Parts: sequence; structure tokens; C-alpha cells
Amino acid sequence: MATHNLEHLRTFLTAYRVGSLTEAARMLGISQPTASTHVHSLEQNLGLRLFERSPTGVTPTPKADSLARDVGPHIDALEDLAVLSGQSGANGSIHVGGPAEFITTVLLPHTPELTEVTGAGLRIRFGLVDALLEELRSGDLDLVVSAVRPRVQGVTGIPLIDEEFVLVAAPAWKENLPGKTPADVELATIPVVAYAENLPIVRRYWRTVFERRPDDLRANCIVPDLRGVRAAVIAGAGMSVLPRYLVEVDLADGALITLHTPGLAPLNTVYLATRTGDLDRNRQLRALVSAIQRLAGF
Repeated sequence: MATHNLEHLRTFLTAYRVGSLTEAARMLGISQPTASTHVHSLEQNLGLRLFERSPTGVTPTPKADSLARDVGPHIDALEDLAVLSGQSGANGSIHVGGPAEFITTVLLPHTPELTEVTGAGLRIRFGLVDALLEELRSGDLDLVVSAVRPRVQGVTGIPLIDEEFVLVAAPAWKENLPGKTPADVELATIPVVAYAENLPIVRRYWRTVFERRPDDLRANCIVPDLRGVRAAVIAGAGMSVLPRYLVEVDLADGALITLHTPGLAPLNTVYLATRTGDLDRNRQLRALVSAIQRLAGF
């Protein structure tokens, strides 16, 4: 195997992992015809057919599966050496994107542990998920915490946690309600603090729990940051639906109360998104993902 061109093997392995010669070419910084030539030359040298081509990408043959298992660890080791030798810092940085609320509340308090296990610095970027996933695909980010399942070519999502949503308010609001377990009609008398004008999280809660649209709710305050929503709700501005991780301490110390406890709480899966294949070849990124997965169990 040592007689084969390493660049050809590298192109093959990238295409194998992302399922596309076009995407492999983009990731490697070469043209699509060059990537095709690399794979074709490798197939000729080996006397094997490695991929079945189609308009949507490439499908590996069993021979390709075997070749990827054999050469993958060695190509990845060479990639790691190249990355480390070209870094100006001790071990470089990992660029992470995601929602400000989740990263600030869940991940950043554990920064010392995350940087220690990876041996790398962290560079954090906040933003909307679609834009962050595109930055991940293009190589500007290494990892994205995504509140939706990634559906971007060349990107793989790993389920992290199911975040639970709770309907909360300051204690004074419940004192004004007639029953201990208020119905949705009674809850509608309380103003709403929300993330956006269309009440996205509150709307989902109402449709899931009460099986209707919350058309009778009145927005009192709109804050495009769930930490701001939490602050306004604690201050008594109204009720809102927030992820439990954000209000766990407030519920424990009585600053907030749950206004309603459904039989089955609404859940949303949070994913860790990486470029396909990066976890196999990037030891530091793999260590960061493993550390975040451990933290998600708290």
C-alpha cells in the first residue's frame, strides 16, 4: 500500500466519508475533476471498483469499506501531525457555535475541564442554527450545538440530550388563579414573555399539551434571548415556556414555579453536529465531544 499516492488515498477516504466527490473536493481544496482523477487512478492501480457513481453522490463498494478500514487510521494520523505542526498555539483552538443560552448555561461553566481534556482553546460563536451549520459545513466552525437535526450534506449530528420545556412564572401569578391545577383557559389570563412575536416555544407547548393553538394569549414582553425571558419572568412580567436546564435553580429556590405539569412534558433533542469524518481524524474534537456528552448527563 505504501506505493500508492497518499493524496489519492486521502481523496478516496474523504469521499468515502462524505459520500460525494464534489463535497470531498471542496473540503480538500481541489477541483471536482481532480478528485475524480485521484479516485480513478487509485481504482486502476488497485484493480478494484471503489464507488458506484450516481447523480446524488457515490456509494462505496465492499472493497471500499475494506480499504477505508485499512488506510483510515494511518491517513488520520498523518492529518493530525500536519494540523499540529501548522498550529501557532500549543494545540490550537476548537471553534464551537450554538445557541447563546445553552452554551452559556450548560457548557461555559465547565470551560476549565473542556480545555484541559482537549488540550485546545475554545472559540465560541453564537447565532441561528441554519447559519451556524453552514459555517460548520464550510469549515469556519468545528462543532455546532444544534436544536434541530442537522440536514446539511457533509454534516453528521449526534443526539446529545432531550431538553424538557416547562411552563413557569413568578409565584404571585399562581396565587391569582382559581384552581391548584389551572386549565389552559385560566392560564390565558396571564401575560406572556416570549422569544419572538409568534411565541414559538409557547405555541409548541400549547399545541402539544393542550392540543390547540394559543390564539388567546397576550404577549407582554418579547426578548430574543431566553436568558432575558427568564429574567423578565422572575421579575413578574408574566409566564413563559423555558427549557428546564435554564430554570432548574430558580424552581429549586422558589424564584419561579411551574404553572402546569403535563403528563408528558414537551421535549426537544439537542444535537452535536460535526463535519462527517472529523471525529475519526481529529483527536481534540473527539475529546471535546466526549466531554460534552459526559456533562450532558448531569
